[in-house]
Amino acid sequence: MSRRGTGTRATHQALPPAMRDAVDEFATHLAQVRNRSAHTVRAYVADLVSLLDHAVRMGCAEPADLELGVLRSWLAKQRTTGAAHSSSARRAAAARTFSGWAHRSGLLATDVAAPLATPKACRELPVVLRADQAAALVEAPGGGGTPAPDGAGLPVPRPEAATATPPEPASATGAAPGTATATPPEAATTTGAVLLRDRALLELLYATGARISEVCGLDVTDVDHGRRVIRVIGKGNRERTVPYGLPAQRAIDRWLTVGRPELAGAASDRALFLGARGGRLHPTMARRIVAGYARTAGLPPTSPHGLRHSAATHLLDGGADLRAVQELLGHASLASTQIYTHVSMERLRAAYRQAHPRA
Repeated sequence: MSRRGTGTRATHQALPPAMRDAVDEFATHLAQVRNRSAHTVRAYVADLVSLLDHAVRMGCAEPADLELGVLRSWLAKQRTTGAAHSSSARRAAAARTFSGWAHRSGLLATDVAAPLATPKACRELPVVLRADQAAALVEAPGGGGTPAPDGAGLPVPRPEAATATPPEPASATGAAPGTATATPPEAATTTGAVLLRDRALLELLYATGARISEVCGLDVTDVDHGRRVIRVIGKGNRERTVPYGLPAQRAIDRWLTVGRPELAGAASDRALFLGARGGRLHPTMARRIVAGYARTAGLPPTSPHGLRHSAATHLLDGGADLRAVQELLGHASLASTQIYTHVSMERLRAAYRQAHPRA
C-alpha cells in the first residue's frame, strides 16, 4: 500500500464511528450506484476523509453537524496550503456530491453544500508533440526498427531494470551501462520481447489516443485485427470502439506472434500487454516506459496522456470532425474535447506570425 493510502486509512479509522460509516456507505454509493471508476472513488473518499477530519477538529461529531461554514473553512485551508485550482475544484465537487447524497440518505437535514461555489479551474493548454516528434517516440524501441526476435545486437538491461524502465542506450562497448558484456541467450530473447511490446504499446497509444489505463486493461480478444479496431472500456464502464492504423497493426502483430509468447506465463491470462514477469502490464510501469523512451529520443518530458493530447491535436489539425474526436477519446462532454481546438489555433497563430510578412 502506498504512503498516501496508508495515511488515508489511518485518518479514516480515527474518525468517530458515525462518520466512518458515512464514508464507507458513500464509497459504496459511488462505486455501485454512480458507477464511478476506482480512481474516482479513491479520490472522492480521500477528499471526504480530509473534510470530515477537519469537521471533527471544528467540533463536529457526526455528519448531521456539518454546516456550510465548515465546508468553506476546509476549502480555504486547502488553498492556503498551496492546492492547485483543479484540486480545489475537485474537492468542492466531492463535498457537494457527499452533501447531496447524505441529504437524500437522511444523514443531513438539508443539502448544506448546495450554495458552495466551485473554484474556477484554470485550464492550461496541453503540451503536445509535433508529428515528427511523435513519430520519433513510437519508433524509439529498437532504435527506430523492429528488433530481431532473439534480441541480437540489442542492449540488454539489468534484470531488475527490465520491469521498470525501457532499455538504456548502449555504451561504447555495446552493452547497457552497468551490465556485463557476456549475456545469456535467454536474457537477449527477453529484451527483444520487451522492445516489441514497447513498440506496440507506443504505436497503439498514439494511434488511438486511448488512456493508459484503457490500453493496459485490454485483452487479446479486444483487438479486432480484421477491422483494425480495439474495444475499450473507459470511464464509467462506458464501452467504445476505436480504430488504429497500419503501423500499429504491424507492431501488434509482431508483438503477439513473436514477443508475447516469450513473456507469457501462468499469470498472463488474456492480457494484451505483459510485464517482464508475465503479468498484466501496470499503468505505472507503462508511464515509465513512455517517459524513458522520450528521454532516449531527446524529446520534451512526455507521458501517455501527452501522447493522447498529441493524437487528438493531430487529428484536428488533419481536418477531423470535433464530434468524431470526442467519440474516439471517449469524452462524455464536448467541452473536454474543445480544448484541442485551442491548441490547433495556437499553432495556426504561431505559423502565421512566423510566415506572414505583416503578422
